[in-house]
Amino acid sequence: MAPTRILYIDDDEGIRRLVSRALTRKGYEVSLAATGAEGVAMVTAGAFDLCAVDHYMPGMDGLGTLEALRALPACPPIVYVTGSEESRIAVAALKSGAEDYVVKSVGEDFFDLLASSFEQVLERAQLRRDRERAEADLLISNARLEALLKEVNHRVANNLQMVMSFIALQARMLTDAAARDALQQTQQRIATIAHVNRRLYTSDDVEYVAMDEYLEALAADLAATWSTEACEQRVRASAAPLKLATDKAVALGMIVNEWVSNACKYAYEGGPGEVRIRLATTDASVQLTVEDDGAGWPQGAAARGTGLGTKLIAALARPHRAEIRYEQTHPESARPGTRAIAILPLKPADTGAKTA
Repeated sequence: MAPTRILYIDDDEGIRRLVSRALTRKGYEVSLAATGAEGVAMVTAGAFDLCAVDHYMPGMDGLGTLEALRALPACPPIVYVTGSEESRIAVAALKSGAEDYVVKSVGEDFFDLLASSFEQVLERAQLRRDRERAEADLLISNARLEALLKEVNHRVANNLQMVMSFIALQARMLTDAAARDALQQTQQRIATIAHVNRRLYTSDDVEYVAMDEYLEALAADLAATWSTEACEQRVRASAAPLKLATDKAVALGMIVNEWVSNACKYAYEGGPGEVRIRLATTDASVQLTVEDDGAGWPQGAAARGTGLGTKLIAALARPHRAEIRYEQTHPESARPGTRAIAILPLKPADTGAKTA
């Protein structure tokens, strides 16, 4: 291994010779400079592992030399050397960028202290380089991982789209209306998940989903699914600019799908109507509301249809400790409507930065 290259800057020729002899015996490769300007020129022209700068020098003193060295593009670590025991000089040197300081004295103790300071400063510099290298490697690794996650999400979305196409093909071959309806609902449930994957691989964030954009797209998709030329179903979405972790986003999307589908099928009894999706947040929870202005769902009445949607909602809510409740949208009206509410508690890790 090549010896550590040291530049010692001091106007005292006798001290320079003694330092060179003592440090060479300790295994260092020592270069000498008699002035601050000479030392700056040598560092500019060559590569040194460490510089030692004396304080009291004519012309450019130690602090001036330290400032000039620190202005170079690749300044090595600097140990400040002074014959003064005044703490203000050491503090000034450290504030100006010196890694350590040593008080000059007569005798072998000075050379031992100097060598010990060099070892500590060089060790810290190596640790700093190792940390910077590790951080750079981590950034590269994270970038590769994000690219991989995007590719995975892209492929998952493509596979989900293929499954949806198979289901649509199968539905067209059926003559039983109930079976076709079941397949249509299955297709829409898969589409709800596919929306999440599509947003993950088309954005810079592979961990969180922008809920305002997601719910708007989901609302448009549900409106198109449940509308016909003779009967339009309007589905509106209004959401806070919030990013949620993928698992939370999928759960809320699936719940929205079930509630909106039920409203489109049963609330308006086959006629046109409007279903409204709202997402609001507090510091500790997110509240999802889906409401209509239809005939209403009498409290205590059994779920219409197969009841699978109700079971799915309960299954989706359970792992997220979500509270599910139902109430009338317009309790005093002849058509009270139904308002379905889901409240999910949130932890800090569940939310990303707010969307713009």
